[in-house]
Amino acid sequence: MLAYIKKNILLSAVCTLCLSLVAWPALANDLDLFRGQHGVIKISGGTAHIPVMKEAAKQVMSAYPDIQITIAGGGSGVGIKQVGEKMVQIGNSGRKATAQEIQQYGLVLFKWAIDGVGVVVHPGNPVHALTSAQVQAIYAGKITNWKDLGGVDRAINLYTRDEASGTREVFWKKALNNGEIAAGANVVVSNGAMKTAIANDPYAIGYVSVGHIDTSVRPVSLDGVVPTNATVKDGSYPVARGLYSITAGEPRGAVKAFINFLFSPSGQQIAAAKGFIPVR
Repeated sequence: MLAYIKKNILLSAVCTLCLSLVAWPALANDLDLFRGQHGVIKISGGTAHIPVMKEAAKQVMSAYPDIQITIAGGGSGVGIKQVGEKMVQIGNSGRKATAQEIQQYGLVLFKWAIDGVGVVVHPGNPVHALTSAQVQAIYAGKITNWKDLGGVDRAINLYTRDEASGTREVFWKKALNNGEIAAGANVVVSNGAMKTAIANDPYAIGYVSVGHIDTSVRPVSLDGVVPTNATVKDGSYPVARGLYSITAGEPRGAVKAFINFLFSPSGQQIAAAKGFIPVR
């Protein structure tokens, strides 16, 4: 069994229990955590988490057919609400649950990776760098043509996420400084959908989890810093957040084993392989 230290964190007078991994037992295989477990684990919420969840679930179910794991998106707000209302056993979130949410649902937060949120454009876009002020003006609808940024004389097609998205919340707070997002922005429902939209629109601008950036889109430097795992890790790229898996109350059984697996060497290797920064 894992050894954990329980840390009481005061959040607006609400005591939140977050478990921090401090030791790892000698296991022949990290999947041994699931020995003797069975049942269904339902997971929903943040879409940045999905590649890690799918790979972890694949490994678990291949080794233990008596455990079934279902994974859905919906955004961080959906994950928090559904786990709080006992619709799922694990709610994923790209933001820390609020004090009110923690108190209302008795949530326990597990941060297993760190991720950045980067501005992205079509690979053929000649604009490679923007300042924070320019990004804020673009999203406020004050800069509407790429020619004003050194690009072609075409209108900027603006993409954003829905309000349930933790990716949107972090981007809005840390890149947009809580600024306006133009009402005419195109709204997409996931990191994957955002990436697809930008990849197919030469005049688009949007933002995705750094862990989702690949050759189908091109990251834009922000104030001279390109969003990469290295710049997120060293703190030079500031638009970053934790990736959380959340339970209502302390996890037990197969759910506890799954949370523990995310913190295991194997789980942390999955997180790194999917483009995130492990916490261990």
